[in-house]
Amino acid sequence: MSLLVSLTGGILDMAWVLLLLLPAASLQAGNLTGSNREKLYGFGQPTHVSGVQGGSIEIPFFFYFPWELAKDPQMRILWKWKHVHGEIIYNSSSGFIHEHFKDRFILNWTQPQTFGVLRILDLKEKDQTVYFCRVHLKTTKRMEGFQSINGTQLTITPAVRTITKSPSIITSTVTTASLEYTERNPSLVSLGATVGVVMATAVLITPIYVMLIFFWWKKR
Repeated sequence: MSLLVSLTGGILDMAWVLLLLLPAASLQAGNLTGSNREKLYGFGQPTHVSGVQGGSIEIPFFFYFPWELAKDPQMRILWKWKHVHGEIIYNSSSGFIHEHFKDRFILNWTQPQTFGVLRILDLKEKDQTVYFCRVHLKTTKRMEGFQSINGTQLTITPAVRTITKSPSIITSTVTTASLEYTERNPSLVSLGATVGVVMATAVLITPIYVMLIFFWWKKR
């Protein structure tokens, strides 16, 4: 049976101790290479984590083994993606980071710790896949290596975008509506033209009436 957990950074130390005290039946050993040996060894990772595009996620992990470590255990953590025999995207000993994860991949782990946390920043749509952690270490007898079999499925949710209208758009809409209203009411245009004609006529006729009145008064 696989042991799969999801933990946050603040309780990691206590969680590792409790997990290691669980019965042997709950340990992830049946599907691991070399699990037919007398004592158990294995890996623990959460089955699933999710994040928002542009955000970040954390994948906690731990491992256990029965062997006695050499004075210099030469521990190194590897991460793979897509499938259990997939491409290596991180190597703690060489500092290698896959080009796709450049400046976005942070491993919080220090030798000889048997637990740590992987952080992926600025999540992208293509990050959505399964991630597998692998460890290599040197015992008093030989080099050993084993990894998570089930891995951790990462799900990416698209970021929600909000759209706001600018004041210029609103003003333009109001102006256009006013023009359309005028065009649809020809009576307003006709009334305006009539008033204009009356005013022009008054301006022209008024001086003539004044002159006629003046001559009539002078004649009398």
